[in-house]
Amino acid sequence: MTAGRPREAGAPLNFPIGAVSTFSHGAERIYSRGDGTPAWEALETVLGGLEQADAVVYASGMGAVTAIFSLLDHGSRVLLPTDCYHGVVALAEQAEAQGRLQIERCSVTDTDAWCSQMGTVDLAWLESPTNPLLDVGDLARILSAGAASSTLVAVDNTFATPLRQQPLAMGADLAMQSTTKFIGGHSDLLGGVVTSRQPELIDSLRQARTVMGATPGSLETFLALRGVRTMALRLDQSEASAQELVARLQQHPSVGVVRYPGFGSMVSFDLANAAVADRFCESLQLVLHATSLGGVESTLERRAGTPGQEHLPAGLIRMSVGCEDVNDLWNDMTRSLDASG
Repeated sequence: MTAGRPREAGAPLNFPIGAVSTFSHGAERIYSRGDGTPAWEALETVLGGLEQADAVVYASGMGAVTAIFSLLDHGSRVLLPTDCYHGVVALAEQAEAQGRLQIERCSVTDTDAWCSQMGTVDLAWLESPTNPLLDVGDLARILSAGAASSTLVAVDNTFATPLRQQPLAMGADLAMQSTTKFIGGHSDLLGGVVTSRQPELIDSLRQARTVMGATPGSLETFLALRGVRTMALRLDQSEASAQELVARLQQHPSVGVVRYPGFGSMVSFDLANAAVADRFCESLQLVLHATSLGGVESTLERRAGTPGQEHLPAGLIRMSVGCEDVNDLWNDMTRSLDASG
C-alpha cells in the first residue's frame, strides 16, 4: 500500500490532483488520453503491486469490463455465472442481441461444468463470491483448468479484493475490480482496474482504454490513490463486523437464509417478502439505504427491486458492512426488523 509515492527530495508525499490533458512536445508524454498521467501510473503501480502484475485503470468498473469484452472476436462464446453483476449481464446480452457474442450461463458452484467448458468457450467470466447471492466457486480448480486451455479467463474480484483472493496467482488471465468500491472506500468516485501478468493483454487493454476514451479523471485518480492506502484497515474492520452480524442474523426469528462467503464484508439475507424488506430498508437510521458497496459506511438494499434483478428472491437484502461500531449497526437493524413486521 506504500507503492506509487513520489520519492525525489522535496516532493509531496502524495501525488496532487493533476488537472492536465495536454503536454508540451519534446518528451514522451503528449496527450493524457493515450499517454496517461503520473498519477494514473502511480495508481497502476499500487494496484498492480497487490497482485504482482501490471494494471490498467479506467473511468469506471464497467469501463474495465467493456475493455475486456472488446478483446473478443465477433461471434465469440462467453460463459457467465448464473448469478452475476447485472451490468455485466446487460453488456453481454446486448452484444448477443446484436449477433456479436454467444452467451451461456452456469452456476459458479458447478465446478465440473466450468472445467469442462474450458477450451470450448472464448471467454470464461467468473465471479466468486457472486453478486448478490454470494455463491462461492472452487476457483483453484476452475482456474487451473482454464490455464491449461485456450480460453481467456477473467475474474471480477471486486467483492474479495486482492487482500482476500488473488485470481492471477491461481491461473486467471485477467482480474478486474471496481475501484469505486473497496479500493476507493468512501463512495465518492467511479473507477475500475484490470490486472494481468501477460504483457500482450496489458497492451491491448491500454489500447482499448485509449480508443474508447474510458480514461479516469484527475480527481478520481487522486481519491483512489488516497483510498487504497487504508483499504487493509477498512477491510479488517468491516469483515470483523460482518462476521459478528452474520452470527446474530442467523439467530433472529425474522431472518431467513443468511449468505456469507466466510470472508469480506458482503452479506445477504432473506426477509419474508418484498413489502417487509422495503419497510426494513426505509426504517433504518444508521445503515444507509443505497445501492453501492465497499465504503466506510454500511449500505443495503432490496436487490430484487433493481431493474434487471427481478429474478432474485423478493425479500433478498444485500448488505455492505462498513466501519461503524458493530453494536450500533445491530441496534439499528434489530429496531428496523421489529418495525418492519
